[in-house]
Amino acid sequence: MKIPQTLALSEDSEQQNCSADECILLSLRELHIHRFSRQKHLSISIKCTSSSSSLPQTDIPNPNSDSETESEANRFAVEKRRKSVIIRDRKSREGLVKPEPPNFEIGWKRTKEIQLEKPKGYVIADFLEKLEGLMGREYGSTELLAKTGEIVAERAREEAEVLREEGEVEDRMITELFRVLRLMEMDLAMVKAAVKEETLKERLEQAKARCRQAILVANSF
Repeated sequence: MKIPQTLALSEDSEQQNCSADECILLSLRELHIHRFSRQKHLSISIKCTSSSSSLPQTDIPNPNSDSETESEANRFAVEKRRKSVIIRDRKSREGLVKPEPPNFEIGWKRTKEIQLEKPKGYVIADFLEKLEGLMGREYGSTELLAKTGEIVAERAREEAEVLREEGEVEDRMITELFRVLRLMEMDLAMVKAAVKEETLKERLEQAKARCRQAILVANSF
């Protein structure tokens, strides 16, 4: 009877050994399955985080956004103050020309240009302007006024002849000046012969008009 007990014990030990081996195998399988599932879970979480990071985070406030904007602004200001940029800006300013303001904003400038060059007959015009001023003032007598007019007309003719000889004035302009001077002399002779005060004033105004006409002709040379 002892022999079967030993056999039974040996069988039980074999069964126990087999069950132990099976337990080890099962535990190894479970460990392998656990590791595989963990790796799979980690890969899924990594994918989720990468996809979520690619999306724009508009709703979530970033505490470092203010510091980043300040650093970007400071970086831009520093880049703007580079030496090359300053030199380039200086060169561009040198090439710019400030336009002149309109003429009505400047006191000394006018829209009408002032002719600084004197006309060719300015000497003749000067004589005649002085004679016209004398007619408007109180003169001594009509005889002296008529004599003065004759002297001025003769001096104007001499200057006109000089301009004609030099070829600076056309003959038709000289002829027109001589005609107006002759009419002025006739008016001054009528002034000298006037008796009434009204007639004297009318003829004097006519002589002044002829004198102004001669001035215009002389300035047109």
